[in-house]
Amino acid sequence: MEDLSPTDLKTILHSKRANMYYLEHCRVMQKDGRVLYLTEAKHENQYFNIPIANTTVLMLGNGTSITQAAMRMLAQAGVLVGFCGGGGTPLHMACDVEWFTPQSEYRPTEYLHGWLQLWFDDTKRLDAAKKFQNARIQYLEKVWKKDRELKTEGFDFNHDAIQNALNTFRKRTEEASKQSELLLTEAQLTKVLYKYAANNTDIADFTRQHQSTDKANDFLNHGNYLAYGLAASCLWVLGIPHGFAVMHGKTRRGALVFDVADLIKDALVLPWAFVCAKENATEQEFRQQVLQAFTDHKALDYMFDTVKQIALQTYSDEHIEANNL
Repeated sequence: MEDLSPTDLKTILHSKRANMYYLEHCRVMQKDGRVLYLTEAKHENQYFNIPIANTTVLMLGNGTSITQAAMRMLAQAGVLVGFCGGGGTPLHMACDVEWFTPQSEYRPTEYLHGWLQLWFDDTKRLDAAKKFQNARIQYLEKVWKKDRELKTEGFDFNHDAIQNALNTFRKRTEEASKQSELLLTEAQLTKVLYKYAANNTDIADFTRQHQSTDKANDFLNHGNYLAYGLAASCLWVLGIPHGFAVMHGKTRRGALVFDVADLIKDALVLPWAFVCAKENATEQEFRQQVLQAFTDHKALDYMFDTVKQIALQTYSDEHIEANNL
């Protein structure tokens, strides 16, 4: 087989790609110029194709292996590969995913340059954090007002409890003088959203616990890691290292992934985790529902647009033009 140029497999922009895969108990391999995964059925082995040119993230769960040839093709297509625990949630500490990012020396530089210009300035970094916080609310409003299924399930953006919480959130965000105050404000809003969702779906005595075994908490963990996969893919494409966070602290590895994922978690992952828990859905049914919601509401597009806008806010047209020469 002839080696493919990475550009041969990047005709679909990352922000427009439709697929994320979570695989378990299978072997991922290259065969006849395609990436396949092999499952062992009772009477025969079964091969399934992975359309890598239209895929952003591949998550490998329990009982998986991958060949060197498959990794090479995935890297050429710009697909992020992550090893994780069952259902997309890591086995250890439940706080991180190890991402294997494809290596390319020809990613854009203007976004990294712009990001570093703001990141090393405390005032600009705080301003960027506030922009992230406001962007997550704008996305929440956009999704909850538009999504008919969520409206049917009783998620009303104009509900008094939501509006009161958002008014407080906006006021405290605007007045915040450091990141820790933003994080506290974020936690208070999320607590209100959890309570609203639990009441709305008749889930009694809900408490957010990352190590819990109830379905609502399990689905929140699972959906959040799918969002982390999108965020990691967005940042890799733009060439911004995951360590340059604006919200979650300078010392936490990969914290910028959490910042970017937060743009969509409240709007999509949170409500569907409670709805699917109420309906006693399976893990696969929840995953399909959330991934479809990501696609319907262009979650990855929104991540790209927000990060690019913030990165370039202090980056002059002259720098961009000079980079393109």
